[in-house]
Amino acid sequence: MKPDNKIVVFIDGGARGNPGPASCGVYIESLNKSYSEYLGEATNNEAEYQAAIFALKKLKKLIGKKSAKETEVEIKTDSELLYKQITHQYKIKESNLIPLFIELWNLMIDFGKVSFVKIPRQQNKIADKLVNQELDKKSQSLF
Repeated sequence: MKPDNKIVVFIDGGARGNPGPASCGVYIESLNKSYSEYLGEATNNEAEYQAAIFALKKLKKLIGKKSAKETEVEIKTDSELLYKQITHQYKIKESNLIPLFIELWNLMIDFGKVSFVKIPRQQNKIADKLVNQELDKKSQSLF
């Protein structure tokens, strides 16, 4: 892998209420692209996993399957649970997270390398803002 084939992605997921209306936000810093998606009813932890899944699916579409195999992806998250589960430091105790973990793990195989970096919440402002904008947009459309 060439060093210029590295893409940095910031992700966040959130639910208002736990569970409650949830969304995810993805900022692909290397491509300067932002995305968000309303997820429906979910827990905070489910939304964090969905953010990582959404990011890898979106990235694969953007750069193509062939390029993905040659690309290193660094995913920055402020979710301690997601980070520690995907790096095998925590076991997955919640049965609702197991299918999301498996889906994420299978998507990671499509790339040359995927690593996760735990960052402080204040360094994840763009992805966090995307989550809240999506939830605000959804709540306004209900009235």
